[in-house]
Amino acid sequence: MSILLGLVVGTVVAAATGKADFSQVSEAKIFSLPEILHFGSPTFEIGAIVSMTIVIFVIMTETTADILAIGEIVDTEVDAKRVAAGLRADMGATAVAPAFGTFPCSAFAQNVGLVALTGIKSRFAVAVGGGVLLLLGLLPVVGAVVAAIPYPVLGGAGIVLFGSVAASGIRTLARVRYQNNLNMVIVSVSMAVGIIPIAAPDFWSAFPEWLGVVMHSGISAAALVAVLLNVLFNEITVGNRAGASVFEAADSSRDSLGDTLDDDIRGEPRPVPPRQGSEPA
Repeated sequence: MSILLGLVVGTVVAAATGKADFSQVSEAKIFSLPEILHFGSPTFEIGAIVSMTIVIFVIMTETTADILAIGEIVDTEVDAKRVAAGLRADMGATAVAPAFGTFPCSAFAQNVGLVALTGIKSRFAVAVGGGVLLLLGLLPVVGAVVAAIPYPVLGGAGIVLFGSVAASGIRTLARVRYQNNLNMVIVSVSMAVGIIPIAAPDFWSAFPEWLGVVMHSGISAAALVAVLLNVLFNEITVGNRAGASVFEAADSSRDSLGDTLDDDIRGEPRPVPPRQGSEPA
């Protein structure tokens, strides 16, 4: 609700200062059925198919995690059958969505936190929300109002929403075991490759076109590199040596309290320094 109120207040302020343009609202229809294949007949390119397949695998992985998290919140057992049913519903809607000119379905971790925060766990609430979205999709005038929201207002809301996505990723990475392995290399290289399309948009233009289509998306590039490196370092164990982690070098480096960097990573308590003039315990 705070996000919606922020959008409303921001739009009102923008309109009052002449930074919002609602001229398209009067031209929009009040009611209209969606146009089938608005962008034309589908075309098929190998590079685009590979890229979208990787993205869909990433979305399915995130959806699986969200389903499991929701099961824990509502205290319901989530087995393989329920996860498969959720993925079928998600991907079924994704397969139909392009025909109506809309986007693939994607689960958002923010909604998992929203369920835990509000305590609203009823499936009927979700069904009513879906009905509201369906109704709004038949009202182009509402879409015109949303499209008139200024970019700075959307950006302000995006800071919170997409920042929470990044925070969820950091929280997930914090659960990874980095000792005595090369997981740090996997995380660092994957994140760096995923940032390339943002930091250097023309980087992949020098490569073959099919590779550029796949790697131009930061999501697909990071996921592809992470999966490949995980297979090389964690699944194919031939030639792996113990102590490959960069954290292993910290074993002999102690701070003034006598504990190691590994202790901090494992969450072990720090020893209490002795008071001056007293013997250490």
